[in-house]
Order: sequence, then C-alpha cells, then structure tokens
Amino acid sequence: MEKMRGGNIRGLSLVMKRISVVVATYKDKLINLNKTIESVIYQTYKNWEIIIVDGADCGIKTADNIKVIKTPPRGISDAFNKGVEVARGNYMYFIGAGDYLWRVDVLEKMMKGVDKEKDMLVCGRINRVSEDGKIIRYTSTLNFKKWQLLYKMGLPHQALFTNKKFFEKYGMFDLNCKYSMDYELLLRAYKTWPGVMMKDVVVAVWAEGGIGKNRINQVLDEYRRIRIKNKITNENVINLIFWLSRLWLKMK
Repeated sequence: MEKMRGGNIRGLSLVMKRISVVVATYKDKLINLNKTIESVIYQTYKNWEIIIVDGADCGIKTADNIKVIKTPPRGISDAFNKGVEVARGNYMYFIGAGDYLWRVDVLEKMMKGVDKEKDMLVCGRINRVSEDGKIIRYTSTLNFKKWQLLYKMGLPHQALFTNKKFFEKYGMFDLNCKYSMDYELLLRAYKTWPGVMMKDVVVAVWAEGGIGKNRINQVLDEYRRIRIKNKITNENVINLIFWLSRLWLKMK
C-alpha cells in the first residue's frame, strides 16, 4: 500500500486518510452513475479518489481524481478486486451506480477520530429507498455484535469503510460469490475479528433492486455455502439457520 508523503491535494495535507471509492458499473444509466459520482465530488472531505470499474461503455472519462478501468464483465467480485488493486487510499468504500452518499459531510464524519493504523472497519447506517425515492427501510448497525454474522450480513457495504490492510490480511473478494462477496469477506475474518468502529451516521442511500432481487433462494444458498466454507460454527447449526431463514421468508 502506498505510504502517504508530504504535499497537498486541493489544499489538504496528505496526512489525512484517503478514501478510495469503487463503483462497479455494467450498462447502468449515465444519469444514475452521475448521481453517485456527484455525491462524492461535493463532499466537504476532499481526500478521495473515485475508481469506476466499467464492464461496458459508461461514458465517463478519467479526469483528476476519477479513474476509469475498462474491463470485460466478470462479475462484481472481479470488479471490486480490480478497484482494490489500483487504489491508493487508506480506506476502501464500495457503492453501486445509482446509490449515493446521503449528505455532503458524510466522509468527514466517518473519518473523524479514525486511526488508519488500527481501525480496520468503520461502519455507519444506510437508508433504503424505493424506485420512486421513498425511504422504505432505515438500517441501523449501532448495536452490531460479531455473532450476528452467523445469520445475516450485519454490516452493509454501502455503509462500510474497509482499511486496505484488511485486504492484505484476509485476501480479496471471492470470485465464486455472485451475491454476497462482501459478506463472505467478513466471514473470512470471523475467527480473528479485528473489531469495527460503529458511527451514528447515515452514509448512503441504497436504491431498491440489485443483482440479488427476486433471487432470494439463490442468495440463501450462497449464504449457507460461504458459512460452511469459513467454518464459522457447526455445520448443523448453519443448516438450521438456512432452513429457518427460508421458513421466515415464506411466512412474510
């Protein structure tokens, strides 16, 4: 990972923690991608870079702190990994095209008091919105406990800032994961959990949809597989969680 040296970025000392914002896009509408990019550009915290991993022709060009990587589409995990590989920041942040940072001071609030040498994970909250822009779910992670990862992804990636050292220790995103690569990476760290700094900050707006929409059974199957793979608990317990999750969905 690149060490920070003296100098300035738009008047700010490089001693500030740099954030690498990775946006994976494939045939997304330009208006949605612009919404995501603008929410970063207008931040009061200016020590960031945007890395767009483009599986098609998104129409955005490399300029200033925006880097575009054109690559054949090989899935979200591959796109995220390509972003990590070229990132120069201390913290990685992953967001989808069409999602956007909630307020202009989000990055400033999330980095306040963070020690880039010690804090591996920093997490806030998200608002989930419907296609017409109405908030349909307000996600709180303030009371998060590690054991909650046994049955759900308790730290949504739209609210999570991951120290680049985390990837150096635990590895990159699993290319075999189609829906839950972010969850799998956290499960990989379960037995040597580095801890997470929780913040009462709404980080982003997460638009309804995504690759897992209407594929909940496939998502649950993948959840079971990655829990077994990482041996986070007894396999019988993992299977019980799987079937209880399916039963709960049928009763909704």
